[in-house]
Amino acid sequence: MDDTAALRAHGLRVTGPRVAVLEALHDHPHADADTVLRAARTRLPAVSVQAVYDVLHALTDAGLVRRIEPAGHPARYERRVGDNHHHVVCRRCGAVDDVDCAVGHAPCLVPSSTQGFVVDVAEVTYWGLCPGCRDAEPA
Repeated sequence: MDDTAALRAHGLRVTGPRVAVLEALHDHPHADADTVLRAARTRLPAVSVQAVYDVLHALTDAGLVRRIEPAGHPARYERRVGDNHHHVVCRRCGAVDDVDCAVGHAPCLVPSSTQGFVVDVAEVTYWGLCPGCRDAEPA
């Protein structure tokens, strides 16, 4: 589905900033807001900082974008939604990548006790060193 159709399917108006942000996230998965802003401005130079933040919020609320918040790092945004995948984060450079569910179907993990909650999503963050940072370490 193209960006225009995706926006309409989620009940959102098609605007230049929304399309520019979706395109930026397509080109830069797991981007923080500053990266999204820089990439969106290559397509729409006049887009404001506030517009990008407003669009990210609207797209997240509509379910077109997922916001992740690795501890100690700025929030990141991605277009991969609806499959309850997880993430691996580099402790040194902050690089983020997707990791498919380790076991079974969503929510992928079953807690020892739900305390009466109905669990529908599990968020797991794996931490380590990415290949680039690992290769840069002294032997």
